[in-house]
Amino acid sequence: MSGVCQEKDTTTMKCPACASLDTRVVDSRLSKEGHVIRRRRECQGCEWRFTTYERSEDYLPLVVKKDGRREPFDRGKLLAGIKKACEKRPVALAAMEAMVQEIEKTLFDRGEKEVTTQTIGEQVMRALYRIDDVAYVRFASVYRSFKDNTDFMQEIHELLEEKPTRKRAM
Repeated sequence: MSGVCQEKDTTTMKCPACASLDTRVVDSRLSKEGHVIRRRRECQGCEWRFTTYERSEDYLPLVVKKDGRREPFDRGKLLAGIKKACEKRPVALAAMEAMVQEIEKTLFDRGEKEVTTQTIGEQVMRALYRIDDVAYVRFASVYRSFKDNTDFMQEIHELLEEKPTRKRAM
């Protein structure tokens, strides 16, 4: 069967329902791109089933923050920011996860050891721009640190000028 991992998983995972360490892998599959392993697990204590995703993180660059600090790329942080921008919007979680995956792929393909938050932020803005106007403006307002209503209105004005034929959700 294509995409099914045959190796034995020896990683101990804590059950999110009862915190037991006695869990087993029910099914493992390799993602289409081959970078992620999806595992269905079952707790032997409470029989709760849950999914884990395993991916290598050592190939992603360090993120250079605005103040010069460097920290490892954090997929969860990126997804959380996108989720916040898309909150109460008709954007599927799968679309948000696809955005994160595409950004990760772009960062990997660049082959650089470091990337600025500006580079990542611009990629997020481009992805949100294509998917949802409101989520785009929300993200832009935080990312670009709008100082007042004038900055906010300017961004909306530019958005409306660039997308006159698209149905507006604002």
